[in-house]
Amino acid sequence: AMARELGPDGIRVNSVTPGLIQTDITGGMMTDAIRTEILKNIPIGRLGTAQDVANAFLFLASELSGYITGAVIDVNGGMLIH
Repeated sequence: AMARELGPDGIRVNSVTPGLIQTDITGGMMTDAIRTEILKNIPIGRLGTAQDVANAFLFLASELSGYITGAVIDVNGGMLIH
């Protein structure tokens, strides 16, 4: 709705939805067994990083995404593929 409302003013509205991101907090909460089980469900085979999420925002802020609005960018390594 916001993309439709603000688009005529040249404002693009998108969102980034990160999956499981490796941080000091998440790393400390995960045993090796839990990590192994989680990685089985991520086609790329690794947890995301803060840089992965930042790259999505950089893309959306760049002219490379100049014709993208109303999009949700999932940064999850394919974890939510059905």
